Amino acid sequence: MSQVVPEPMVKLVQRRNEPVVVQTVRSATAATLAYVAALWLLGNQPPPLLAPLTALLVVQVTLYATLTSGVRRVNAVVAGVLIAVGFSALVGLSWWSLGLLIISALVLGHVVRAGEFVPEVAISAMLVLGVSHATDLALSRVLETVIGAAVGLLFNTVFLPPVWVETAGESIEELAARMRTLLLDLGDELGGHTPVERAAAKLHEARRLDQDIVRVDASLARAEESIRLNPRVKEGLLSRIVLRTGLDTLEICAVVLRVTARTLTDLAKERREEELLPPAVASALKELFLNMAGAVESYAVLITTQISTSAEEAETFLVAELSAARASREHVAHLLLATVQEHPRQWQLHGALLAEIDRVLDELDVEKRSMRLAEELDRYSRQRRERYPRLDRWQRRARRLGRRVAGAWWGREAA
Repeated sequence: MSQVVPEPMVKLVQRRNEPVVVQTVRSATAATLAYVAALWLLGNQPPPLLAPLTALLVVQVTLYATLTSGVRRVNAVVAGVLIAVGFSALVGLSWWSLGLLIISALVLGHVVRAGEFVPEVAISAMLVLGVSHATDLALSRVLETVIGAAVGLLFNTVFLPPVWVETAGESIEELAARMRTLLLDLGDELGGHTPVERAAAKLHEARRLDQDIVRVDASLARAEESIRLNPRVKEGLLSRIVLRTGLDTLEICAVVLRVTARTLTDLAKERREEELLPPAVASALKELFLNMAGAVESYAVLITTQISTSAEEAETFLVAELSAARASREHVAHLLLATVQEHPRQWQLHGALLAEIDRVLDELDVEKRSMRLAEELDRYSRQRRERYPRLDRWQRRARRLGRRVAGAWWGREAA
């Protein structure tokens, strides 16, 4: 007889790979290891609590964040500890020394270039000043900080943080699924009489896509950090560019869909007592929206697929959906032209509707996507050369030397 798994346990298993859960477990583990290491090296009189505190500050959700911001965090903590030790030895703890300590710590944070972690210089200084009143504890406090920093950096180097590309891909696919649903709903609203309230409700749904894009953008930013400097990731630059340009395209499409929903709402306001569009036009436009919905979904699968075979299949589906959508668009254009010639009312809304459809199809175009990827790769290479000119010269020299060695080797083989 099978046992029923409690719902809270199911939710816990589903959330085990979320960034907050992973970071909580990793931070707690690193802090505990730092405390154990400090106990082993320094003893337990007094308890070395600065070591786990520093480890908590150092361990980040991604390896890139650890290596970039972790060093600044350590810099800030050590600076705060040192200035607090000096204050403790000279003046001790009082109301005026605390105020002077905070000012000095903030100034020192800017001097040592702690960046966004300048407040942590003052925080560390206050914590140390509150617990260390004797000069003989100064070295132990600094050592605790160094031990915690070393354990934190070593922990994130040995136990590499997760790669969040898959999570970002799921977020992009969820966004595309909501856009697909909106397109299908808009197509369903075209037949017969459409009340203004119902059309306005679809417009509000389209506007809510902006909030979804913000959440997806945050997820993608975390994924981009997780693959930088991560030895487990191959072709990390290409993955970042594919996902980022893909999200940019979907964001543009979401904006156009919002404008499309507004166009249909304006049309519903002008035709309160009659059908929104003639039956033939409504049926053709519904089929067009269906093809566009399939194209959006295929595009999301294409940019989030890591396996080349699956990517080729997704691209094939996208090309097929776009081809069908363009054929439907031509049919709709002829029907709308005939309708406007017979009844020219609100002709500008008909033209706006076609223009918005053209923008979506143009953004999802496969050739345009390839050109955008090539442009982004060139831009990144150019920025890297401008930012690191010496590294670029060394790399070019190494490539030339490699070609010469290879040419000499092939020459000896041919001889």
